[in-house]
Amino acid sequence: MEGGNSPNLQLQQLPLATAAVSVQPHTDSFSYKENLIGALLAIFGHLVISIALNLQKYSHIRLAGSKDPRAYFKTKTWWCGLFLLVLGELGVFSSYAFAPLSLIVPLSAVSVIASAIIGIIFIKEKWKPKDFLRRYVLSFVGCGLAIVGTYLLITFGPNSHEKMTGENITRHLVSWPFLLYMLVEIIIFCLLLYFYKEKNANYIVVILLLVALLGSMTVVTVKAVAGMIVVSIQGNLQLDYPIFYIMLVCMIATAVFQATFLAQASQLYDSSQIASIGYILSTTVAITAGATFYLDFTGEDVLHICMFALGCLIAFLGVFLITRNRKKSVPFEPYISMDAMPGMQNMHDKGIAVQPDLKASFSYGALENNDNMPEIYTPATLPIVQEQHGSKGVSAPPYRVLEHSKKE
Repeated sequence: MEGGNSPNLQLQQLPLATAAVSVQPHTDSFSYKENLIGALLAIFGHLVISIALNLQKYSHIRLAGSKDPRAYFKTKTWWCGLFLLVLGELGVFSSYAFAPLSLIVPLSAVSVIASAIIGIIFIKEKWKPKDFLRRYVLSFVGCGLAIVGTYLLITFGPNSHEKMTGENITRHLVSWPFLLYMLVEIIIFCLLLYFYKEKNANYIVVILLLVALLGSMTVVTVKAVAGMIVVSIQGNLQLDYPIFYIMLVCMIATAVFQATFLAQASQLYDSSQIASIGYILSTTVAITAGATFYLDFTGEDVLHICMFALGCLIAFLGVFLITRNRKKSVPFEPYISMDAMPGMQNMHDKGIAVQPDLKASFSYGALENNDNMPEIYTPATLPIVQEQHGSKGVSAPPYRVLEHSKKE
């Protein structure tokens, strides 16, 4: 009896063993290979995006004085930038399917590094080597720190991998850690939105924290959508699960609202502040969301977690130093050069030419003492002298213009 029952017992235990093997993580070598593929795709995507944005900005600057507001549509530079932008976004999107979320999100510092390097190379100002080093030393230090932080992120990043199937995503979505995290995030988001809309709390931290909270949901859904697409391409169709379309709708909605808040922040604050503070807040909140939803740091030892956190802090400091050295954009220029006279500038008020004072003050109609100014800049005066009428029958002009001397 025992010998006859043993094959049955083995057959009954076989499906359980197979199911246990299917949920096991990948081997270390293969998982590190996936991490490297995802990191390289993210770095490539951010580099291409940075180049694309600078190309489009260059096209807009060249056509700034054009009468046609859409003249950049006719330039090859702008279309080349658009093509590279789409290519870079596809690279970043596909990187989420290979590497953990907590590893991909901090790599957006690569775009800040690339923008700083492109800005230094293509700068149009005249400078001396001594002035160049003194002015851009913070940028060089920031780039070095950001590169070191990126290396630590890739080396000590989380190594947890899971197939993005509909069952796994649904199981993570209804897990109690993520539900608790979503409850806290919704409460914080509603409070910030109330203070921003009702109390006019237009602080940069408030706006960018709203962007970060929306961005955390964007990257969570992006990883789910990208992972399910890759699994479907590999042969296991996942597009017939309702969770795929739920994640797709949430991804688009959060991305649109995120762009709306970013546009509002760009109207109130400088782009360098938005880049540094936004990167720090968005990365921190996104890593927290990834650790809660996808359990990125499950099974990681304390050393890897501490080194990963150190890499994040070094990258944060590098991005802060890079953006701190950028020039602040001036939203309004009261002096507009019309090239009418070399070295002179004209001031316009609603299209009517107004003479600016020569001491570079922004006051209109101010009386200034010009005794110490050069003679060429001294305004000419025309004193009017009334005269007596001459002899009878001879008409005389009612006034005459005297030549003004420098002493007068």
